[in-house]
Amino acid sequence: MDDSKSQVQYLIFDCEAIADGDLVAKIRYPQESLAPQQAIRKYRDQVLAERTDGKDILPVTYMLPVSVAVAKVDARFRLLDLATLDAPQYRPHVITKHFWQGWTHYQRPTLVSFNGRGYDLPLLELAAFRYGLSVPQWFNIEEKSYEQARNRYNLWAHLDLCDVLSNFGATRLSGGLNLIANLIGKPGKTGVDGSKVQDMYEAGQIQAINDYCRCDVLDTYFVFLRTRVLLGKLKLDEEQELVAETKAWLESRAETLPVYADYLKHWGEWAAPGD
Repeated sequence: MDDSKSQVQYLIFDCEAIADGDLVAKIRYPQESLAPQQAIRKYRDQVLAERTDGKDILPVTYMLPVSVAVAKVDARFRLLDLATLDAPQYRPHVITKHFWQGWTHYQRPTLVSFNGRGYDLPLLELAAFRYGLSVPQWFNIEEKSYEQARNRYNLWAHLDLCDVLSNFGATRLSGGLNLIANLIGKPGKTGVDGSKVQDMYEAGQIQAINDYCRCDVLDTYFVFLRTRVLLGKLKLDEEQELVAETKAWLESRAETLPVYADYLKHWGEWAAPGD
């Protein structure tokens, strides 16, 4: 598959993040002289006690990106390539720089995410602020409201599939990407979710985090294809051809990227309902 710059019309992406322990200690517990790890643990315990879903994910304002996976997709919705940024070092400042530079380099293709408006993009925007990066074409706040890239209803700049399926938040998509992916026979979560990333990072499992992020992007890509059917942009048989083509693409790379072999092990075929 060719991945030349002129062909890339969509960048489908996902992020994983870890807490900035120094920031947590300074802002949340300024009088307690806590070490970064201690501050993170204390804050996670507080969040866990306050939430009702058993998760202890901290607010995005305290987080740093340690994984960003990006899939390049052409105007015919074909997968061209899928990569994790700044591999194998996965440095937050380099990941952030590469993400925004890549978006500009590929002539500002449509960003595609699942709930990226609520988490992934704020994470990358705040990281750009932290690291002193300029992204004027994204922060084009002097344009007319509907032409601003960050306008919630500007779908040419950012297509959040969660917004599409929830009527822009009018309903809550309980089950998230995991459920939506399973509706069309794709793996979804297979033992890892975002709430486990901090512990995985502290255990030195940075590659496993990036493998998980890569799989989330694959799920997002297949959900993207089905939304193209829903919106009348793609016929169902054309979508199924793209799914089969992508499966073959994964199979051809599974030996060098074992994460694809694991993804395929959990693969399920979508079957149309009978008459």
